[in-house]
Parts: sequence; C-alpha cells; structure tokens
Amino acid sequence: MALTKCPVFAVVLSTFLTTFNRGDAKVCHIMESCILPCSFKPGDDAVIHWIEDPSKTPVHSYYHNQDQLAHQGPRYIGRTSLFKDQISRGNASLLLRRTEVQDKGTYKCYTSTITGNRESFINIDVEAPVREVNIQKKENIITCSSEGIYPKPKLTWSTNPPSNVTNKEELETVQQIYNIKSSLVSDSVALDYTCTISNGRRARTASWYKPTSINVSNTETTIPCKATDPPRTRLVWTFNQSQIILNQTGDSPYTASETWEKLVKAVLESGDLTLQYLSSDHDGMYTCEQSNDEETRITNSILRIENSSGNPALIAGIVVELQYYKTLFKNWRI
Repeated sequence: MALTKCPVFAVVLSTFLTTFNRGDAKVCHIMESCILPCSFKPGDDAVIHWIEDPSKTPVHSYYHNQDQLAHQGPRYIGRTSLFKDQISRGNASLLLRRTEVQDKGTYKCYTSTITGNRESFINIDVEAPVREVNIQKKENIITCSSEGIYPKPKLTWSTNPPSNVTNKEELETVQQIYNIKSSLVSDSVALDYTCTISNGRRARTASWYKPTSINVSNTETTIPCKATDPPRTRLVWTFNQSQIILNQTGDSPYTASETWEKLVKAVLESGDLTLQYLSSDHDGMYTCEQSNDEETRITNSILRIENSSGNPALIAGIVVELQYYKTLFKNWRI
C-alpha cells in the first residue's frame, strides 16, 4: 500500500517538516511478544503507519481514530496492535506477537498530527536463546542436547581432569530453528563432563559428575549435591534414575513423592538430601539435578546400607530385661 492512499497522510506530508530518527535497535525473542517503541508529539488527527523497510510492506496503520488494516501484509495479520489508550499521549509503539525469524529487519514508524510529522526507524534482531541444556549418561555414552535455538548454536565439551574427547554432533533445523545434540563415548568413569551450548548472546552449561560411593552403617545419612550459584531455580532428586524422590522450584517448599515422603528428613540449603529409616532396599544410585539461569549440575552418589551391629531398640530391650532378672534373683536370695 502506498502511503499516499491515505488522504490525511498526504496533506500532512506536504505541509510539515518531517523529523527523522534512525538507528535504534531491539532484540526480540522468537515466539514471544515484542514491543517496537515509537513516540511523537501529541496532537489531533493522529496518523500512524508502521512499514517494513525496504520492502515497503504495510505492517500496521491507524487513522480516523481506528486501525486501518485492509492492506496489511499477510504475514502480520492477527499479530499486531497499538496501545490505543496511549496514542493521545504520543505513544505509537507497536506490539508484535509470536515473533518469527522472518521478522528480523528494519521497520519505519511514521506519525503525523496537525502539529507536524515524524519518521523513526528501528532495527529488529531476533533470537531464541539457549534456555535449557540436557545432559545424561547411559552405559558408556554421555549425551548433551538442547532444542529451539536461533541463531545457529555452538556446542563444546570439557572434562575434569582434562582429556581428549571425540564427539559426534547432530544439528537439525525446523523452520530455521536449531536443535543440537552431541554424544561421546566415556572410556573412563573417573571424569566429570561439562557441556556448553551458546548462540552468541547467551550460553548455558550442564555438568555431569562422576559417581561417588557412600557406605553407611545406620539408618540415616546425608547425600551431597553440587550446589549452583544462587538463586537456584530447580532441584530434583531421583533414585536409580527412575523414581522421583522430590522436586523443588525456586524458593517454594520441596514436594516429596508419596513413596519417599516419610524417608525425607530434610533438604539443606546447598541441595544436600538427608534421608532416614533406610534399609537395604534403598541401596542404589541417587542423582541430584540442580539448576539456575546459567547452568545445570548433576551429581551422582551410590549408596550402600551396611548391616548394623545391632538394633538400638533391641539392645535397649535386652539390657532392661537382664536388669529385671538380676534384681529378681537378688531378692530371691534374700
């Protein structure tokens, strides 16, 4: 749609000096809403045109006190709106919903009132940041993956202690959005693995720590968890990589599963887990997964419950009973 199709626009353009503002930049997240800012000097008979530059595709138009969308570009239908209650105050900002990769580019905001007109330009860049990195180990294969990323991500591995690792990487795209996955063969059980995925602006890491063995001879113990820097956003404890013991989100109280509710005595600030009333049925692998906004740490502990030398309650009962018979025998002799 040529702008001259709007009579009000044509008259204003020929009468008033246009003020230009070029060079502002904005980063929008894919599939989220994004506000493209634009302001003007308030006045009567407001005209607003948002235009994709340099294609001249109409994005959103407003005049005669209402939206004028008959010539709106097909890609923008149902995705744009103005803040109409703020137009009288000079706000011509555009709300763009469900941001797409194709929205990347330059946009022109043209505003006009009886007091003058103005053009401003804004450069839009789009991204889908790395929000979560999953790392898991099955037998001797350790895998790191993440989905829904833009622009093209990069994945790197590191180990502690340092070692040479060879990985197989898979990269796929769905509507220009990237999914990335990398696997490597773990030849040593004595290594900690860290995977980092970045896409330029943001990086996230996930670490998998080698299992440690814990032998206990009583029915209560505390299992360690590698703490992340605060604030912690998520904590999950599992048993044998299948049973959920508990989970916790942010500062909310933890929620234990019905099976483990009576066995969980406490969750420490560090994420360490204290269990009670343990038996040989609870031998196995305990995994702590702790996350914040930048990283995930997975700690594994192998717990072995050793037979106690005696049940404290049973021993106490025997002592009391022996004392009873000792007193009875003494009285009988008298």
